[in-house]
Amino acid sequence: MDENGAAPDVEDSGLHDKLPISGLYENWFLDYASYVILERAVPAIEDGLKPVQRRIMHALNEMDDGRFNKVANVVGSSMQYHPHGDASIYDAIVNIGQKELLFDTQGNWGDIRTGDGAAAARYIEVRLSRFGKEIVFNDDTTEWQLSYDGRKREPITLPVKFPLLLSLGVEGIAVGLSTKILPHNFCELIEASISILQGKDVTIYPDFLTGGLVDVSNYNDGHRGGKVRVRAKIEEEDKKMLVIRDIPFGTTTTSLIESVIKANDAGKIKIKKVVDNTAADVEIQVHLATGVSPDITMDALYAFTECEVSISPNACIIIAEKPHFVGVTEILKYNTQQTVHLLQRELEIKRLALLEKILYGSLEKIFIENRIYRDIEECETFEAVIRTIDKGLEPYKPQFYREITDDDIVELTEIRIKRISKYDGFKADELMRKWQEDLAETEDNLAHITRFAIEYFRDLLKKYGKGRGRKTEIRAFNQISANIVAANNQKLYVNRAEGFIGYGLKKDEYVMDCSDIDDVIVFRGDGCCVVTKVQDKVFVGKDIIHCAVFLKNDERKVYNLVYVDGKTGVSYAKRFQVTAVTRDREYDLTQGTPKSKITYFTANDNGEAEIITVNLQAQSKAKVKQFDYNFAELLIKNRSAMGNILTKYPVRKLTLKQAGRSTLGGVDMWFDPIIGRLNRDERGEYLGNFGPTDNIVVIYKDGSYELTNFDLTNHYEPHEVLLVKKFDTKLPITAIYYDAGQKQHFIKRFNIETSSLDKKFLFISDSKNSKLILASTDIRPRLEIVYPKTAQKEQSTEEYLVEEMVDIRGWRAQGNRIPNDKFKDIRWLEPLTVPVEEPEVVAGDPAAGDPAAGDPAAGDPAAGDPVSEEVADESADDAANAFEENTVDPEEDEDGGDSSDDADSEPKGEPKPKKEGKKGSDPKSQLGLFE
Repeated sequence: MDENGAAPDVEDSGLHDKLPISGLYENWFLDYASYVILERAVPAIEDGLKPVQRRIMHALNEMDDGRFNKVANVVGSSMQYHPHGDASIYDAIVNIGQKELLFDTQGNWGDIRTGDGAAAARYIEVRLSRFGKEIVFNDDTTEWQLSYDGRKREPITLPVKFPLLLSLGVEGIAVGLSTKILPHNFCELIEASISILQGKDVTIYPDFLTGGLVDVSNYNDGHRGGKVRVRAKIEEEDKKMLVIRDIPFGTTTTSLIESVIKANDAGKIKIKKVVDNTAADVEIQVHLATGVSPDITMDALYAFTECEVSISPNACIIIAEKPHFVGVTEILKYNTQQTVHLLQRELEIKRLALLEKILYGSLEKIFIENRIYRDIEECETFEAVIRTIDKGLEPYKPQFYREITDDDIVELTEIRIKRISKYDGFKADELMRKWQEDLAETEDNLAHITRFAIEYFRDLLKKYGKGRGRKTEIRAFNQISANIVAANNQKLYVNRAEGFIGYGLKKDEYVMDCSDIDDVIVFRGDGCCVVTKVQDKVFVGKDIIHCAVFLKNDERKVYNLVYVDGKTGVSYAKRFQVTAVTRDREYDLTQGTPKSKITYFTANDNGEAEIITVNLQAQSKAKVKQFDYNFAELLIKNRSAMGNILTKYPVRKLTLKQAGRSTLGGVDMWFDPIIGRLNRDERGEYLGNFGPTDNIVVIYKDGSYELTNFDLTNHYEPHEVLLVKKFDTKLPITAIYYDAGQKQHFIKRFNIETSSLDKKFLFISDSKNSKLILASTDIRPRLEIVYPKTAQKEQSTEEYLVEEMVDIRGWRAQGNRIPNDKFKDIRWLEPLTVPVEEPEVVAGDPAAGDPAAGDPAAGDPAAGDPVSEEVADESADDAANAFEENTVDPEEDEDGGDSSDDADSEPKGEPKPKKEGKKGSDPKSQLGLFE
């Protein structure tokens, strides 16, 4: 309204100038996103620095006088170039300083391992390191721009002559994208750059200041979609305590300890306490609860705590003012070639400077030695002076690399008389000669720039590589199943009649201990099975006949059952495994007809097959109302197989007659020396087939041995283990070791006499620095010793049969000294084969080699006696007739169709039962498959 109460004119109000919000949003948002990506979050490929880091480096270089500067002052100087506040600058300075590469620091800069922060900016000090000054700055090769307020100049990018981005690593979150480049090892990057210049293929992997272990099998060159797994380094101090020595990248001792306590409170692991003794080195003691396996607890720490973390790299960088997703190898190649380019530019600048020095030195020499300065005494104007000097230089101009300008002549006129009077031609010639040598060297380096760049990288490695070796050990990790290593923190209960299971049914039937992340498999009387997640209380169906914790891919677990088909009334027997299922989906173990039900069921952990007694109903028409059935005669098939017919007649009851033995045999085991774990996946060295009582012997590099079981959760540290074999009391251990006390090498052979499991026994000298060199379990090992070249003789090699060098004695025996202890190398050769003992010859025994036993003799059909052959035939006929007379037909009909199988689900190789009464049939098979 105006002052008179009238509405304002629409044309005068400016409302017709409205812009659509969608257009504003699109333009402003894109501008904002581009600004954040380019000016704050993502580094440039040229120098590997974000803008704030680049401005900090530039400010420090301007302030550099060799002394330390308060970080508060550095923050203030950096704010001349970075308009985003002091907090971000301070955090960036601390972040760079903690990486111990570009800065020399003084004061409390915090600790990346413990998570402790740095002191306030007014208390800590910083300056550029020698390395930082050498590889980052060169005003002659730097491109400049005005700062945000136009008062200063700042570098667009710094001329970094090193793959700094990959060495420091970077992480940033922008608008619509993020970047995460993991740090790599200083020395490995330089060596890889040299390899690139030599035309070789390179592969680089991350390395972290926090140490630990890293699995880089899925690193994918740092591209999006890759992943690395980083683990803490955990050592078994004893059977009651684990010690964490290194922590994973991105974690701290505080966060790791909190995760361990949280896992213990949740019941995933069982520990007494955690003690943090971290000082100069990380040391976190994890004290175990009574009766808890340290190997399983170690795996549980990796599975449920920050002792293992997964990191997904995402190499995004700015190239030509646009973000690009590239691999770390491509970044390294770019940085390497950029280093070559910068070195070439520096050499060209140096060459030009040397040419100018030589030119001016030559002009000065000519001007003074030829007394041209005397010719200008008669000149009345400065222009005449210039022309006179130029005329005096005319005969010498062809020797210069460029034309002589008036500016060059002006510089000659500025030479003082004092300098002319003290001019020393000899010293001038020496200086000119040195410049000429430098010029020749520079031009040679320019002509062989790749060679020069390689020498530059090698010089960096020599000057700054000490103490920068790899801290993170590259190792392949095994995949830990959380269900296997989780501590049993719950108890499983079942209400069979109502169909409920869970750990909250404490008034119902106890089944077994379990963890709260386990799956439970349930079998019901109606022939269905289901796998579900364990809960406080869950309904799975009434008439539960069996429930237990379900282990996926457990091929040793075999189920034996008998069910009655609801449609035909025929009883079927089957053996099957359940290795993989869809959770909460019901699987029918019968033929799916209504009223089918399970009449007999057992779950066998090691594939046992029992014998049952089958009792038919008294009113059935079967002639044999009771018979035994052996499950061992059934093949193990899948859960959907129909099974074999047990009987067509109604069954009164089924009872266990005899417990069975395993039909699966032993377990084949392999040892993977890379990850130091046992497996059944045929990875690594085959150890053998293991039965329930078999063990493994482990020979350690420290000269001790240990007997363990063959549990897949066992740990054998690869860097500590020398030998892992199946334990055999008959196989002697042959060992060669160095006794530091006697300063002598010994060889010994012994049999393991101890029986304690998981206990180490030292079988070499306990003197400090004693060490085990070789070990073998071969029966007849051979040894090769290489002796060095001496003044008296050339290098020689000798072979020894170990059984001739030393006898088998007790494991505590010292052994015999190695002949001629001053050897260069010692190694095993192929062992000798063990001789086969000849059997003792027994008279009349053809198998024992008695020649008389091979002659035809009366009554011996094998010797070709016709009478004996006739008697043998008659005996065989009598036996067959007797078998037919004694065999009872259990069925009134003779259709013999009881053994039909599901042709679609069962293999053809299973033996089919034969009709009763036929000659040659096996009575045991008939009793096993017919009632």
